[in-house]
Amino acid sequence: MGFLFTLIAVTMWASFPIAVQQVLTDMDPQTIAWYRFAVATLVIFILLIKKNKLPRLTQLKGKILLFLCIATLGLGLNFFFYHLALRYIPPVTSQILSPLSSFMMLLAGVVLFKERLSSYQKTGLLCLVIGLAIFFNDKLENFLTFDLYFQGILLAICASALWVTYAISQKLLQHKLEAQQTLLIIYLGCTLFFTPVADIGQIRALNNVQLGYLFFCCINTLLAYGCYAEALNRWEVSKVSALITQIPVFTILFANGLFYLFPNHFADQQVNGLSYVGAAIVILGSLTSAVGHKLFSKGAK
Repeated sequence: MGFLFTLIAVTMWASFPIAVQQVLTDMDPQTIAWYRFAVATLVIFILLIKKNKLPRLTQLKGKILLFLCIATLGLGLNFFFYHLALRYIPPVTSQILSPLSSFMMLLAGVVLFKERLSSYQKTGLLCLVIGLAIFFNDKLENFLTFDLYFQGILLAICASALWVTYAISQKLLQHKLEAQQTLLIIYLGCTLFFTPVADIGQIRALNNVQLGYLFFCCINTLLAYGCYAEALNRWEVSKVSALITQIPVFTILFANGLFYLFPNHFADQQVNGLSYVGAAIVILGSLTSAVGHKLFSKGAK
């Protein structure tokens, strides 16, 4: 069951950028973010009411309130920048950049929490840099001309950095509030943050297929993280982590398969053969960083 739950989580995360691109043609990035946060807020609110564990307003003061505000701003802008980036770059490119957030988190741990990088994490970071350089082997002109593709890359990198801001703030809150209480406050804050700029009425411009994609985007985060939590309870952490690093592989398979079957509805990924080699190196780097101590240590069997 642990493998099944992990596979569901990987499938959800891998398919998300493909789905959200289908909605972005008729809905603004901030409006999609509003719907995702609103649905997540409603679901977690109902769950906490049933458990009688709604956070108390008296808890929201001092550093707790400060970290909640930082986490809310970080996650909200992460969603917005990631959605916006997908207007300019293919899903595969966005997923190849996604390991940046993990490595940024590692570096933040070194700076803020005086943690040390293991040799496997350093090797993984080196693989990431080399892999990305190879992946973008034919994009030098895009970078030099600062075109929309390059702007999409920058937006995706900003999204990764903002996610780290959110993750660090949540880490600092872990002993102050329960995880679901923290998420409820953050999701509600993000919903309120996007309310003035979201055009909720844009949902009327979506056709039935796009409505299905929007619904999928809204439940994606809740279902993916729920399955991920269940996987950790039922399977070894190292095995879960190893499979999670393969998300870009699944995105490559989904995106290319859908483009082959429905070329009028799904975009070409703009990736050449050498880029796939770079993608493989990035994925290997993520795998090495996550579970290298298990795969390559002398004691591993």
